Amino acid sequence: MPDASNDAGGLPGQSRRPLGRRNAVDPVKALMHRHRELCERAVDPLEIAAGLEAHGLTDRTATRFRHRDVFSLAEEMYARRARDVEPAPQPAPAERSGARAGWAVLAVLPGVLCAATLTGLRFTEGRAHLAVAAAGILAVALGLRAALRHGPLSTAHRSTNGTRAWTCWLIAYALFGDGLLSGALSGGPDDPWPAATAPVLALTLSCAPAAWCAHLFTACARRGLAASRGLEEFAVSVRPLLLSVFALFLGALGALLALCGAALDEPPAYAGAIALGALLLLARLLATRGFTHAPAVVLGAAGAAEATATATVFAGRLPGCSFLGTPVGTVAYAWGPGAVPALVCGAGALVLLIHATRTLTRASAHAAPDETP
Repeated sequence: MPDASNDAGGLPGQSRRPLGRRNAVDPVKALMHRHRELCERAVDPLEIAAGLEAHGLTDRTATRFRHRDVFSLAEEMYARRARDVEPAPQPAPAERSGARAGWAVLAVLPGVLCAATLTGLRFTEGRAHLAVAAAGILAVALGLRAALRHGPLSTAHRSTNGTRAWTCWLIAYALFGDGLLSGALSGGPDDPWPAATAPVLALTLSCAPAAWCAHLFTACARRGLAASRGLEEFAVSVRPLLLSVFALFLGALGALLALCGAALDEPPAYAGAIALGALLLLARLLATRGFTHAPAVVLGAAGAAEATATATVFAGRLPGCSFLGTPVGTVAYAWGPGAVPALVCGAGALVLLIHATRTLTRASAHAAPDETP
C-alpha cells in the first residue's frame, strides 16, 4: 500500500494511515481531510482560499494539486464539500445601516467631547478649571474606548497594557511634549509650559475619517478578493488601495489641523501631528486584522524614543554630561522642538506602512468582512 502522505503531496503532519486507492490518487481529497474544519465552516470559496493562504499554501503549491492557483483549488474544495455536507447557513449581513450609523456616531464622539472640554477650559479658572480638565480627560478616554470597540476600528484581539500605555504617552507628548522640551532647552521650565491643544483636538476629530477609511479599505478589499483569480493578483490590486486610503486619511487630518489651529489660534504642528496620526492609524488597521505584534513593538519604540530624547536634555545639565543633550538640541534648534516627535513617529509610521503593504495585502487578512482572520 503506498504511503498516504506521499500520495497527498507530501504535506507535513498528514496521517500515514492508508486512505484507500481513491484517496491515493486524489490529493485534493487528502487536502480537504487535512483542512476539514475550514471546509465545513466556509460559506464561500473565498473563505477557503484565504484559509489555505493563511496556512502557507501559495499559487505555486496549488499546482501540486492540479490547479493553476489557490482560488481554483478552493472552488473545487468548496464544491466537493457542498456535495458531501449540508450547506452552511449564510450569515446575516455583517453591517446593517443602523449598525453603520451607530459606529459613525461613536467615531465622532471623541472629537466632540474634546472640543467641549477645551471650550470649558477657556471659561473656567482655579479649581473649576482643574475639575473640567479632569472630567474632560475621562470623558474623551471613554469616548475613544467606545469608538475603538465598535465599527471598522474594532478588534477581537485585546491590546496589551504596554501598548495602551505607550499610546497614551504618545498622545500626552503631543499635548505637552513640545512645550516641555522647549523649556528644557532654554534652562527651564520655570513656569507651567503651554499645552498644544490644536493637534490633540485634530487627532480626536480624526477618529471619524479614520473609521470611514478603515471601512472603505475593508469593503473594497473584500470586493477585490471576490474578483481576483490569484493571490498575487489580489495583492497587486490591494496595495494601491491601501496607499490611497492612507493618503486620504492624511489629507483629512491635515485639513482638521488647519481648522483647529485657526479656531484655537495656535500653531497646528503639522509634521508631528500628521506623523502621529499616521502611526496610530496603521497600528489600528493592523490590529483589526490580528497583526498586533509589530504595532506593539513600534509604538513602544516610538514612545521610548520620545521619553529618551527629553531625558537626555535634562541629563545634559549634569556636570560633564553636556554632550548627552547635543543631538536633541541640534535638531530642536534647527527645525524646532516639534521635529523630535515628527522624526520619531514618522519613522515608526514608515516601518508600519512597509509592514502593512506585506500583511494587509494577503487574502487571509480579509477572510471575512469586519473580522480578524
